[in-house]
Amino acid sequence: MCASYGLDPRFTDTELLAAADEAVLDGLRGWAEENAQETVRPTGRNLRNLNPIVVPSEGAPTLEPGWWGFLVGGEPSKFPSINTRSERLRERPGGLRNRALVPATSWYEMKKPERVWHEFGLDDGALFGMAAVTQQGRTADGRSFTCYSIVMRPAPDHLADVHDRMPLLIPASLSGDWLTAEPGGEILDEALLAAASLDHRVRVAPRRDDKGTDRLF
Repeated sequence: MCASYGLDPRFTDTELLAAADEAVLDGLRGWAEENAQETVRPTGRNLRNLNPIVVPSEGAPTLEPGWWGFLVGGEPSKFPSINTRSERLRERPGGLRNRALVPATSWYEMKKPERVWHEFGLDDGALFGMAAVTQQGRTADGRSFTCYSIVMRPAPDHLADVHDRMPLLIPASLSGDWLTAEPGGEILDEALLAAASLDHRVRVAPRRDDKGTDRLF
């Protein structure tokens, strides 16, 4: 399960969009700098952080603040909703109706039973997009938000010893289709196949925690 990720404004390259939109990239850098490179965590009753997501719009994709996790009946869902299994989406393709990209430069998982945090990233500080499904939700006070859930897939062999799941990474070449293609199994299968082309570029290193920048070695 991906429950935290990083967005470092010093990202060196981008696997986010096929045609890098400077407005999007500048917006991401600005958000990351304003948030002091804080680890991104799910939104909730107390932690009301809104995180940048890339959504389709007329013309080029655009940034929008998103609520990480689904809102149901005016409250954060009682069922796990920050992640959605790719297998579940294949069984229920209606969940693919609305999609987004979650920009990140890393994500974090705890290896068990050792209980050692590990940082995952693409190359050395590259910006990438994690697949997400979205839906609209409202809080008890009537405020409306775009809510997102990160799509998770089985991890490849060289990562599975740390964690058996990983976010579905969308290569820049497929970013437009992921955001705008007709919902259904076809776009999901295409995304899973394309994501495998990035597997060899994923790096992992142990960390003291999922907050700072110090690695164990």
